[in-house]
Amino acid sequence: MAKIMINLSLRRLYFYKTNNLVKSYPIAIGKPATPTPTGHWKIIAKMKHPGGILGSRWLGLDIPNGPYGIHGTPHPWTIGKSISHGCVRMYNQEVEELFPQVNVGNSVIILSSWQNGEETPPHAEPDPGQPSVNPGNSSTKTYIVQSGDTLWAIAKRYNVSLDELIRINHISNPDILKVGQKLIIP
Repeated sequence: MAKIMINLSLRRLYFYKTNNLVKSYPIAIGKPATPTPTGHWKIIAKMKHPGGILGSRWLGLDIPNGPYGIHGTPHPWTIGKSISHGCVRMYNQEVEELFPQVNVGNSVIILSSWQNGEETPPHAEPDPGQPSVNPGNSSTKTYIVQSGDTLWAIAKRYNVSLDELIRINHISNPDILKVGQKLIIP
């Protein structure tokens, strides 16, 4: 299944098929007054030739208070900048390349940065809220933090000690979790 991950700090979109990175693309993101919302979203609409500022293709997302989407642009000089009203802009030829490879219902994960602080993308994250086996250690799982999650609730859900969850994830302030943050579940 296809999946998109977006790193806002790097201004890059990463396209995955069956958890394998296929290609990455430079993007433009929301300006500080109208930032691109982080979180786990789904593609809910696809449109060819939407016109105007949307360029040649539109991939609508289920982000509340939208519309928000991934789209082309008639202004290619904006790519790489923080300039939109919250949407993700791509070069027209690149959104045209991506468009036929994604479907309504595919996941789009928007993160402010990779949690590991590296500039290379991680393997595609599991669907939100679903633990997955950590490939480096078959006895651990990972979990992607969702809006409203607390460490206490996650520890309870997976029947693990709160102290162990804090220790294994090197969490300095257990009161602060970020949507999209990846946690190791011991």
